[in-house]
Amino acid sequence: MNFFTDIRRLLLILWLGATCFFSFAVAPSAFAVLPSREIAGAIVSRTLAIVNYSGLIVGLVLLVSSLIRQTNANRFQLLAERLMLLILTLACAAGQFVIGLWLSLLKGQIGRPIDEVAVDDPLRVQFNNFHQYSIWVLATAMIAALIAYFLMSRRSQKVLTPEKTNVQFN
Repeated sequence: MNFFTDIRRLLLILWLGATCFFSFAVAPSAFAVLPSREIAGAIVSRTLAIVNYSGLIVGLVLLVSSLIRQTNANRFQLLAERLMLLILTLACAAGQFVIGLWLSLLKGQIGRPIDEVAVDDPLRVQFNNFHQYSIWVLATAMIAALIAYFLMSRRSQKVLTPEKTNVQFN
């Protein structure tokens, strides 16, 4: 069962690492170095879709695999882990299928680069609001994944006592 738990934790930490890389390296770098914010936004939007879809898949796989009988599981920790994985999955789904859809529809309604639209234009205000929601939803997914990772790690740790370690204390 330890190998199984290690694979589950690896999946979760890989997604979390990719999401951190996206959030703190890819997105800011795209807007810093590309010649237009429109191109940077397209790259970030495409990459965010990959993050959201992978989070949805990882979350579902981990939720289903958490239903496999756990022998020495603390019920509260297992329930908390499942809740965090559900939050991760739902946040990725909402980010992709609700917020992403609204952002795409708003960009279509605007019909020109977002930077050319007045800051007080109602469509620009809506776009900015949904962009902020997207950031908060992704942050929620990341926090839930981190908590789930620590819950998985804590559950898989075994307390080593001197008689179990074959170490002689004098």
